[in-house]
Amino acid sequence: MSFAKLGVFQPLLDAIKLLGYKEPTLIQKRAISLVLQKKDLFATAQTGTGKTAAFALPLLQKLRKKDPNKGVRAVILAPTRELSIQIYKDINDYAKFMDIKSEAVISGKDIVKQIKRLKGGAEVIVATPGRLLELTQNGLKLGDVEMFVLDEADRMLDMGFSKDIKAIHPLLPKKHQTLLFGATFSDKVRKLSKLILRSPAFIETAKKNTTVETINQVAYLVDADKKPQLLSYLIGSRNFPQVLVFTRTKASADFLAKELPKDGLKTGVIHGDKTKANRQKTLEQFMEGRYRVLVATDIASRGLDIEELPYVINYELPSIPEDYVHRVGRTGRAGREGEAISLLDVYEKFEIRDIEKLIGQKIDKEVIEGFEPDPNIRRKDIDAQKLKSEHKRQEQKRQHLKGKEPRKTTARTLKVARKKRKTTKRDPK
Repeated sequence: MSFAKLGVFQPLLDAIKLLGYKEPTLIQKRAISLVLQKKDLFATAQTGTGKTAAFALPLLQKLRKKDPNKGVRAVILAPTRELSIQIYKDINDYAKFMDIKSEAVISGKDIVKQIKRLKGGAEVIVATPGRLLELTQNGLKLGDVEMFVLDEADRMLDMGFSKDIKAIHPLLPKKHQTLLFGATFSDKVRKLSKLILRSPAFIETAKKNTTVETINQVAYLVDADKKPQLLSYLIGSRNFPQVLVFTRTKASADFLAKELPKDGLKTGVIHGDKTKANRQKTLEQFMEGRYRVLVATDIASRGLDIEELPYVINYELPSIPEDYVHRVGRTGRAGREGEAISLLDVYEKFEIRDIEKLIGQKIDKEVIEGFEPDPNIRRKDIDAQKLKSEHKRQEQKRQHLKGKEPRKTTARTLKVARKKRKTTKRDPK
């Protein structure tokens, strides 16, 4: 099925043709026609399957008729600044041959300047929840909104934006179309959907917490102190042109940002201690190819949308198994092939079991010659765990023995006891 058969009109078809779009992805096939039919939508799809186009194309088509008497006509909420900016750029690319003005309003930027830009007549706003709420408190009206989109809704709720969303929703007109998109289902999202959606159509293109089939996942066993050398070896020997490396901590990210350049790998780093301007600049430089390696903490696991990112490496596993899905979802996007590599030390080779259980598949574990893990290195806590287990068994045994209270003496028990004494054979004298 083509985009034209889904009902997408010519100006959008011309724009996506320039972007190289040929056939719609599964989520696009199922969502676009429903959105054009003015239905509320509750949709989940794996990260990287084209969710942005699934809601942006029909949204823009529905706004094609100008109305000078209206203000903001569509609001798109996203959990992070990086994702908001990416959606804003996509909207502009799709609307290349349309007369629609959009603005990205995100926290960390001058709110006064944002208010001035919005007064210029923006029809589509892409925003983070907190900043949009601030703008409404500074005079922004949402009474003309026709479409309200929540992208990565599960992530927004995980980040604590529930109150902001619930405060924004009553500011919208009673008659508007709401689209709720997420990478995963969760109880929080289900509760939110009941609050903001009216008789929605449901789309689930993948099971909960699964990874895209086009991503090849592999793990390499290695000692913790050899991880930096193995990381450089993989990137260099396999000639990875562009790779995103995830760490669990900011300290590890900063460490790699110093170590990798020693091996001739131009490296950028983003994490929570970097300024917003610095993070955005680094992201742009990585996408432009100025950096071969981008090292990031999970702050970037959902905020990046690089069309042809071929490799993701988990230098350290995430502390939350669900974040693994979002990390590896940065590659293998829109049907392209990708590779997700994890480096496992003596602790992580056990931690990865929780990830495998979550995604419902086994991840192949291999050893690279020259980086074999030392069999004599054991987890520091393994002896302590054994002692703890032994102590627990002993304690349970003591409690069990302690819990055996003597039977209460009753007339019945005395009668039984006398009977046993009479019938018991005595030893011969």
